Amino acid sequence: MAIIIGLSGGIASGKTTVANLFNKHFNIDIVDADIVAREVVAPGSKGLQQITDHFGEAILLEDGTLNRSKLREQIFSDAKEKQWLNDLLHPMIRNKIDSDLSKVTSPYALLVAPLLVENQMQGMADRVLIVDVPSEVQIERTMNRDNVSREQVVSILKSQASREQRLAIADDVIENHTKNQELLPQITDLHQKYLAISTVDGSE
Repeated sequence: MAIIIGLSGGIASGKTTVANLFNKHFNIDIVDADIVAREVVAPGSKGLQQITDHFGEAILLEDGTLNRSKLREQIFSDAKEKQWLNDLLHPMIRNKIDSDLSKVTSPYALLVAPLLVENQMQGMADRVLIVDVPSEVQIERTMNRDNVSREQVVSILKSQASREQRLAIADDVIENHTKNQELLPQITDLHQKYLAISTVDGSE
């Protein structure tokens, strides 16, 4: 099986940009935990059926998809409901990630997981790659990108793992702190490194 690189970083750090560059230039397979999380509650899924059974049909939008904002409201102030939802979805998400990773055809794969640290998913990866930016850069980028207030962004940052917590589990780090940051040379160096590691692992 291919080696798995867990790719993470805080809000507006550039995780998606980095993952897409690995895919575009080196044809590296990507498994995105956020996409998997949406797939396990897609119409017709067991996840959506169980959520509907638990919360009622009112949790659905008119087109039959999950009303995410309503679900957030339901669990926001109720720790038991939030725990119920986590107990339901986390195993489903991990199983689907495992299944997707087992189908990888590139020499190594990226597991993109914004909440890698928070959900303690680093055990699913052979190495952890963190896209690192100072918090002030994250705040400015998010305010510009999402047109939200500074207070909202600071609140999001406080709910996520800290920069120090992410760097503490990092095997590799990509710096992405300026507008003109050269990402591709950093990614190319890491690609060569990961190819070498996957070759060694494959020959053992």
